[in-house]
Amino acid sequence: MKKVIIINGPNLNLLGKREPDIYGSLSFDDFFDGMVKRYPQISLDYYQSNIEGEVIDKLQDVGFSYDGIILNAAAYTHTSLGIGDAVKAIQTPVIEVHISNTLNREEFRHQSFIAPHAQGVILGFGLKSYELAIQNFI
Repeated sequence: MKKVIIINGPNLNLLGKREPDIYGSLSFDDFFDGMVKRYPQISLDYYQSNIEGEVIDKLQDVGFSYDGIILNAAAYTHTSLGIGDAVKAIQTPVIEVHISNTLNREEFRHQSFIAPHAQGVILGFGLKSYELAIQNFI
């Protein structure tokens, strides 16, 4: 059975409460529970941190033993050379995801320090962005 982890960065613990017009009204925990049930052929894990170094630590921890990483580094996508370097340094393929279409938002959100090192990028499909990434690892 393939092992895939979703790693979420800052403020994504507030999904369902935060800016529902952009991020929707479903909590990530509820969404994740649905994905675990929908994809029983994958061992699916989840990790979230608001702290940049903890995201890097988790990438390094799973980056040589998992079959796939789905990473939504949130605002760190646009600011963290460290997270980009961590993705570059590990062996496990990473798919960068975003709930919103970051290219339709503020100019600073158009830059990603992760994308050059990721297998692919999925953005703008709401929480479905995660599901599309999961399907890549089936």
